[in-house]
Amino acid sequence: MVLAAVLWCGDPMSAVPLKNDQPAHDGVRSVSVLGATGSIGDSTLDLIRAAPDKYRVEALTGNANIAGLAKLAKEFNARFVAVADPARLGELRAALAGTDIGCGAGESALIEAAARPADWVMAAISGAAGLKPALAAVDRGATVALANKECLVCAGDFFMSRAVAANARILPADSEHNALYQALASGNRHELLRVIITASGGPFRTWAAEDIEQATLAQALKHPNWSMGQKITIDSASMMNKGLEVIEASYLFALSPDEIDVLVHPQSIVHGLVEFADHSVVAQLGAPDMRIPIAHCLGWPDRIPGRAARLDLASIGQLTFEAPDFVRFPGLRLAYDALRTGNGATTVYNAANEVAVAAFIAGKIRFGAIARLVEDTMNGWVRAGNLAPLGSADDAIAVDHSARKMAATLLPQIAAKAS
Repeated sequence: MVLAAVLWCGDPMSAVPLKNDQPAHDGVRSVSVLGATGSIGDSTLDLIRAAPDKYRVEALTGNANIAGLAKLAKEFNARFVAVADPARLGELRAALAGTDIGCGAGESALIEAAARPADWVMAAISGAAGLKPALAAVDRGATVALANKECLVCAGDFFMSRAVAANARILPADSEHNALYQALASGNRHELLRVIITASGGPFRTWAAEDIEQATLAQALKHPNWSMGQKITIDSASMMNKGLEVIEASYLFALSPDEIDVLVHPQSIVHGLVEFADHSVVAQLGAPDMRIPIAHCLGWPDRIPGRAARLDLASIGQLTFEAPDFVRFPGLRLAYDALRTGNGATTVYNAANEVAVAAFIAGKIRFGAIARLVEDTMNGWVRAGNLAPLGSADDAIAVDHSARKMAATLLPQIAAKAS
């Protein structure tokens, strides 16, 4: 683990900064939003839209929604815009005709957008494609609000080491990690017993194992609390998403797997808890709205007016908690296995899961086969002797690509077993 990634008070090498170590921010803050057309980007820009005198948009990026990206670029008067698909550059230029907004396409353009001189960068490009752009922002010492799981799941040690070396500030933008970030400030490293990440349990929280096995795509996409993209909603249903968050927390806060617990909390009001040596438990609560953790990052080290609904505990009435079921939701167990294995195993876990989810969406495998494909890929990777430390972004991407190929090779036999 990269111990320098710890947030604790008095650590001069922390990449995850403490509020009380930082001066208040005055004036206009320049921001770039990587992944502007996704749900995280939408929430971020909603907050910026509400305070036009406090933020200036430097760069925006999107995947393939040219019309939406160009519309945002014009609204916020961005200085540079990039689209991930290099074949869409002409379309983007046409959509921006008559403006002085610079534009580009492809991986190099995404990296250029991240490298531009914004004070604050939202890193919300989904998948492994978000790693190099996020590193470009980190390497110039920017404040990076991290919403891309792959930066930590695929290259956690390496990513946090680069952040420390560049004196970059990493602010967790996921609701659970942001909650832990706020709660961890209540104590010191030697006083910590554990952190607890909460999970809604998803749509299959009370389902029997045999019913989960046969769940349809439509059923998997009916999340009870959160409005998210298709991939993350399916991950929530399988609890793979919570496994990814366990891995992220380990790298982000330099915690061992034994210091991270998961608690199922159907109401999604308590987002994270930290238990200290005196058995005090500090928790962060809020409505299930991503604008809350994003606002915390956007305003940091200050707090800004929120756009989410205020929390009314009296109307909610009760908060309930359950232990996670590692039998019905084996994806969570596999995340702990990957963390303990180390040396690229978490990268394999993520890559195999992406292949499995895509196969489920395409109707090639049953819902219950998602975890089986991930487990078989991880086991095959270890048996093949592929484990080695990752020393660069290219190393992480190479493991990601190789693991995807292995998962794709295993896919037919997994599908056959389920038929």
